[in-house]
Amino acid sequence: MARQILGRIPQLILTLLAVSFLTFMLLSLIPGDPVLSILGTDNITEEMIQQKREELGLNDPLPVRYASWLGDAVRGDFGRSQRTQQPVMDAIKERLPVTVEIGLLALTGALLITIPLGSYTAFRANGIADRVTTTVSFALRSVPGFVLALLMIYIFAVWLRLLPATGWTRLTVDPVRNLRSALMPALVLGLAEVTAYTRVLRSDMIATLQQDFIIMAKAKGLPNWRILFKHALRPSMFSLMTVVGLNIAALVGGALIVETIFALPGIGRLLVDSIYQRDLVMVQGVVLFIASSYVIVNFLVDTLYTVLDPRIRHGRA
Repeated sequence: MARQILGRIPQLILTLLAVSFLTFMLLSLIPGDPVLSILGTDNITEEMIQQKREELGLNDPLPVRYASWLGDAVRGDFGRSQRTQQPVMDAIKERLPVTVEIGLLALTGALLITIPLGSYTAFRANGIADRVTTTVSFALRSVPGFVLALLMIYIFAVWLRLLPATGWTRLTVDPVRNLRSALMPALVLGLAEVTAYTRVLRSDMIATLQQDFIIMAKAKGLPNWRILFKHALRPSMFSLMTVVGLNIAALVGGALIVETIFALPGIGRLLVDSIYQRDLVMVQGVVLFIASSYVIVNFLVDTLYTVLDPRIRHGRA
């Protein structure tokens, strides 16, 4: 197993290098002069332009600039914000707990709903519960994230007055208020994923329930809940794991909208504000961090397959 995992590391490194190069090219491929995009066109001199170009290393050849930038990025130095002069990594560290907390709440809630719901609809395939779940899933899947967020604000903040519409309270300040401020954004992100997770788990569970070992378990008279959750669930989780790993990027993408609507100080809001402020160094650093995290998470999911499924280990061996 260790040999197979180590064999994937060169592929991971090459993928991260490709991601880093494409992210680095963001600064070079924007229309016009990136220095003018940063400084603007009002009250600037040629001396200011040349100073900024030297600061950003734009006078050096492209390979030299990329090698220098990559070396700094590997050490955790993504540069400084052109607006606040704050190190990009410090800004990410400040905002990351908000996005991670919302994402974990959304993912945990989605799985807590998906596992029993997907298992039951597979066990009662084509029944009333299965048809209702399918209809509701398609309906939720067709609703854009920003529409669902506005609907949640109207229901829980305006009508019922149970949750705050905007704002954020840190966990270290007040855990209860933190949960109240995180619950509605997490609900918006989680509901969008429940629909996909449920359909994937249901499909795989139906196929698993037709296997010989499940028929044997039924013949032994085991209770249905034990057959579903002890014998059928684990071999039905691999496609769900793949979708969860891929949708981590979707959670971050959804956070761009959710954090903006709910005024949350997360990574998504930082990226949106940096784009509006033309803070290209901050945009570059945040995009690299998000893309690298996505690649690493999917590498870990692929590695988890090898740990959980002996067929993959023996097949590759």
